[in-house]
Amino acid sequence: MRWSLDNLYTSFESHEFLRDNEIVVSMIEDLKEWAKNNLNSSENAKEKIEHYLKHSNTLGDLVYKIMAYAELSLSVDAKNQSALNSLEKIERIITEVTEPEVIFKRWLKTIDNLDDVINSSEFIKEHEFHLKELLNQSKHMLSEQEEIIIAKMKNTGSNAWAKLQEFLTSTHLVEISLNGEDKKLPLPVVRNMAFSEDPYIRKTAYYAELKSYQKIENSSAAALNGIKGEVITLAKLRGYASPLEMTLDSSRMDLETLNAMLEAIKEYLPYFRKYLKKKAELLGHKNGLPFYDIFAPIGKVNMKFSYNEARKFIVDNFRNFSEELSEFADNAFENKWIDAEPREGKRGGAFCYNLHPIKESRILANFDGSFSNVTTLAHELGHAYHGNCLMNETFANSHYPMPIAETASIFCENLIIEAALKVATKEEKIVILENSIQSSTQTIVDIYSRFLFEDELFRRREDHSLSVDELKEIMLDSQKKAYGDGLDHNYLHPYMWVNKPHYYYADANYYNFPYAFGELFVRGLIAEYRSRGNSFVDDYNKLLSLTGKNNLYDLGKIMGFDLHSKDFWRKSLEMIKEEIQEFISLVE
Repeated sequence: MRWSLDNLYTSFESHEFLRDNEIVVSMIEDLKEWAKNNLNSSENAKEKIEHYLKHSNTLGDLVYKIMAYAELSLSVDAKNQSALNSLEKIERIITEVTEPEVIFKRWLKTIDNLDDVINSSEFIKEHEFHLKELLNQSKHMLSEQEEIIIAKMKNTGSNAWAKLQEFLTSTHLVEISLNGEDKKLPLPVVRNMAFSEDPYIRKTAYYAELKSYQKIENSSAAALNGIKGEVITLAKLRGYASPLEMTLDSSRMDLETLNAMLEAIKEYLPYFRKYLKKKAELLGHKNGLPFYDIFAPIGKVNMKFSYNEARKFIVDNFRNFSEELSEFADNAFENKWIDAEPREGKRGGAFCYNLHPIKESRILANFDGSFSNVTTLAHELGHAYHGNCLMNETFANSHYPMPIAETASIFCENLIIEAALKVATKEEKIVILENSIQSSTQTIVDIYSRFLFEDELFRRREDHSLSVDELKEIMLDSQKKAYGDGLDHNYLHPYMWVNKPHYYYADANYYNFPYAFGELFVRGLIAEYRSRGNSFVDDYNKLLSLTGKNNLYDLGKIMGFDLHSKDFWRKSLEMIKEEIQEFISLVE
């Protein structure tokens, strides 16, 4: 249940790791010198663009490999000083790339016949979208010196705050008393108790978790204020109206798409609340569902899985979609790409880290045997499969924006759920459906509450640093607006801003609506798959392979979707509504 990172490097002292760090320094110096000497005229534009792209692709792969090794090592051992030192070193080094990047972007603006140059080279043509994106970014660039200063200062600003927050939550121990025994347990272990069959454990864990945050609430608030303050400053300096506009730009998404989706979500919130009230009723609550029972299991079927059983369940059910996906997942388990064991010092939650330079991925999970954890593994394997579909692309063309990032992951989750439903008994169907709706409630309703929270946080941070009490107040208000009477307002979660790492990503703000986009975009894909069957598989793989070279609206058009239309989002939400109605009819 632990991954191997040997295909990256065997240690921070290994010859390969030390050599690659030296090569990066040398390549950056070469690029800086080349940019100064060559990007001062538009002559030989084709050759210059090709040189820059090839050099930056090679450099990008190498830097990514070094950073991945450090970040992955830290994610399972927050006190790994070698990893922390190496990460800080490479972060300092890569700030030097800012100078040639800025020079290149500015130089691109001087090429009057850029389209002709792009069409004159097959290699450049492959990077057309990337080049046009760089050209757009140049409009929001500051002076060369300012960009260099910002890149360097971020390491002692938002990057440092983010590291502090990750260290706080990764090493945070929760004092909890269970059945008369006092324990100090890692935060992920206590949070996983929300899935326990025992209501006493769920409720006790909830109170212990909330109380424990008092130890780190002020530090977390300082980190959050520091990061968001920096983001607001940079957005203004770059000429964006708001951090949201800046985020949409980097997400390759337009405001019309976001608004259409959010308006459709608001229309369908009553159906999610109906589900939550039904679940509350099943668990014996009268005033809506308490937060500590959101993940409470429903049904008497034992849906517990050993790690090997989870592997077989996923691999077998992925085969219903395609042999390629099934074999890919089996390979990930077999070759130790997954770290699934919860332990002290390891960060909570789950993620997938696609390792483009070595054509692999690594998945972090905190597996406890619940069906929800099985679907989480499937979710992260979907991310890995998405990365696999991009392995033949260059480094520059392998990066996709956050909203489309959740496509393959949620699609894989749904493959597991649908396959299980086909052979389920009534009791099993109740459990599986409830887990599916529970997941959708997270990606639609809880994500909507997180969007509201972050939007309000940015609005107030313009004026002042927010206190712990103010942050808790905004979070509670956001949960009330999103969940409505579906939750018992006496038992909400005022500290969700502490344990969700997404709020602390200075370069990935509003890391909430992408989940809703992913869920609902996938529902559209599932409808296509149901309609077309096996002929859909190749088009799906092609879609994933193109995600690094298109904006979201155009990706939607490839599949015949109009993302500006509320009707598209309504059709996807209608599918979840039908699941809710089926679940309620099964338990009544």
